[in-house]
Amino acid sequence: MRRLPSLPALRAFEAAARHGSFKQAANELAVTPTAISHQIRLLEEYTGLCLFERQVRKVILTDAGVELYPVLRDGFNAFEAVLQQLGKPIARRRVIISTTNAFMARWLAPRVTGFQKLHPEIDLELHASDQAVDLGADVADVAIRYGRGPYPGMVVEELFTDCFAPVSSPQLGPIGLADLNQLPLIDFKWTHDHPLNPTWKNWFAAAGLPWKARQGQLLFSDEGHAIQATLAGQGIALLSLELVADDIAAGRLTQPFGPSIPGHTYHLVRSAGHVPAPHVDSALAWLRSQIHRPASPSAQS
Repeated sequence: MRRLPSLPALRAFEAAARHGSFKQAANELAVTPTAISHQIRLLEEYTGLCLFERQVRKVILTDAGVELYPVLRDGFNAFEAVLQQLGKPIARRRVIISTTNAFMARWLAPRVTGFQKLHPEIDLELHASDQAVDLGADVADVAIRYGRGPYPGMVVEELFTDCFAPVSSPQLGPIGLADLNQLPLIDFKWTHDHPLNPTWKNWFAAAGLPWKARQGQLLFSDEGHAIQATLAGQGIALLSLELVADDIAAGRLTQPFGPSIPGHTYHLVRSAGHVPAPHVDSALAWLRSQIHRPASPSAQS
């Protein structure tokens, strides 16, 4: 069991020694100079030593006071530092993931609850853009990019290649190949032109059917909007089977006929100039684990 003098006495001594004045110590501790003098006298009685030489306008430490002062000073400084650190909010770890608008809305966002349950200590910030962001500028820690690359200066990992097929709403009833001439064809603009984009023209070629531009098409600037129009029964669309997998499984959409044609590849991309922090590694591992897994049931309702 420690045998120590009172804390008020120790505080009074440390403040008086630091200021060289009982009056200034009293101002700091919000007491009277008489109270400071009383506490120091108690400390001197406890130690059996004289700690200050009292002069008219100041006090000077004795040899015993000089020896005691740095011990108390350092101790109080350590108390203050620890207490301030304990009072600071713990900085939360955050991972920023960037991907395309459609992939964000149709694939990533419905799954993030699973990550939050697995890693409640990590915040996710989701950044949606059809334009590639600069990972070197700290806009994002990780990107899921869709295309064929290359991605210079990046660490690149293939996730999966999707495929496209005609998809429609059950509201339209049973549909066959012959209905392609009567139903509106829903389409969307690709961000980058590429001869291998899974377009209706390329699908007709794969199906061995003649292609000609027609009236009555619905063309959207955004893939997600094309999916919404298809869900609303506004026509038949050529869509990524990966992005509408949950809708097909739930019966909200059907794939009435084939063939399917290959799309592009989703790549997991991060800057080659940065070693990922452990919380970023956790997000990368979780993204890999989600490949071809359905979204949570609550997200499908």
